[in-house]
Amino acid sequence: MMMNFIPRCQLLVVFLASTVLTRPMSAFNFKFQVKRTLRMSNTPLKSVPSLIVFDLDNTLWTPELYQLRKLQRNNQYPVAHKDVKLFPAARDVINAIKKDPENKFSNTKFAVASRTKSVEWAHDLLDQFELRDLFHYVEIFPGNKKQHFRNLKEQSGLNYHDMLFFDDARDGKYGNCEPVSSLGVLSVHCPSGIYEEKIWSNALEHYKTWSLHKTPNTIIEWDLSITSKKVVDPNERLSGEVTFVNREKRFGFIRYGDSGTTDMFFHFNELPYGAEVDRGDEVTFSIATDRRKGKDAATNIQISDSRSDEDLVEMRVFSMNLPFAALLSNGYKTLETRNGTMFTPYPEGTKMLLHVGQRMYPDGDRHIEVMKSGGLNDDEIMNLKSLPPGFSKGMAVAIVELGKTFETTLEQRSEPDFQRAVAAFGSDSGMRATEIRRVEYLKRGVKVSGRGGVFKAKVDKNVIPDGWLDTPQKVYSVTV
Repeated sequence: MMMNFIPRCQLLVVFLASTVLTRPMSAFNFKFQVKRTLRMSNTPLKSVPSLIVFDLDNTLWTPELYQLRKLQRNNQYPVAHKDVKLFPAARDVINAIKKDPENKFSNTKFAVASRTKSVEWAHDLLDQFELRDLFHYVEIFPGNKKQHFRNLKEQSGLNYHDMLFFDDARDGKYGNCEPVSSLGVLSVHCPSGIYEEKIWSNALEHYKTWSLHKTPNTIIEWDLSITSKKVVDPNERLSGEVTFVNREKRFGFIRYGDSGTTDMFFHFNELPYGAEVDRGDEVTFSIATDRRKGKDAATNIQISDSRSDEDLVEMRVFSMNLPFAALLSNGYKTLETRNGTMFTPYPEGTKMLLHVGQRMYPDGDRHIEVMKSGGLNDDEIMNLKSLPPGFSKGMAVAIVELGKTFETTLEQRSEPDFQRAVAAFGSDSGMRATEIRRVEYLKRGVKVSGRGGVFKAKVDKNVIPDGWLDTPQKVYSVTV
């Protein structure tokens, strides 16, 4: 038939054009007709990859070499079939490749890509298992597995989409499938190693179909399903909910998309200036790929807030660390001393929010000596040093009305009453003292990003205790 001489790609184009112009077709029938049309051409589907690459530890053999610590301590090499064993299915697959009765792999090359630090052991085991002759390329060195594949691409002259890769580690810090699949390599995640033959046969079968479209970021999962990561559009805005926050290391994760979507990493640097988030907060964000690390992360994060400006009040805020923030909030500390002029510009009656810093002030518990000099016992001191439930570091916890600010001498600061009002010895206090006329806890703690000096923050009016906002706006507003 003349049909047999039509190139495969032209045949498929002719079929698709005629289909679109003639009649609608269900997804099932469309797929069937594509396969039928391709069978009519001389060129068969690409049945096997041009390069098949295996990880070693926990993929071809077990255990992972780093677990053989006793041998390491004794400076001994592991013995094949004794200390390290091939997975039975992996052994059967290797034997089938070597025999290849159907000449299926005559045009296929094989390679190893391993990040193990036990490089010499791995090479020695390849010899002991008599696998050396099977592999055309061997890449064994610690580091990034993407570099293994760049080397393999250069050595073989093949494209990434001509490769198939088996590995037990999918993603995360030690993951391999995800970064390698981003290159365009079809990757097979086998977390328990090649422990059954269908992992191998399923991968080869999927490769046939995948080779038609060669979609990057495709992984054959452990349950034999396939996932393809969506190509990142840096301009797309996504919505999600914060599920985890590590304030000490300044990162977290956002849940978004459907149930099969992996939570997205974010760093605090991507939050609006001065903003903080907590679990349950709703945010919008874009996704960007870190070219150096090859990982996606949330960027340009905006915190969703349904409140209008009428519901907010902009306040001055200053920050103190525990235990002194609690001592002031609980009414014990009635003087705040500083060597700087932080409170000097503000008139008596100015109202500010008190923010609790993330650290403890290191005074060597000298404040306890001062407090005991006034007759307080340990339990009373502990209560005064503690914040109520629901109030913690990183929050604005109280509203304060300032009195006058004045300069002092060391002699004045060393008077017992002055020391107790400051909760510090005179030699530890600053030269400028500011009176705390009154203080009251907010109705609930408010997350605020602390900074040095006096700074601004908008908070919900409903958290301010009753009566504190009844005075003229200029007393508590940021506007001077």
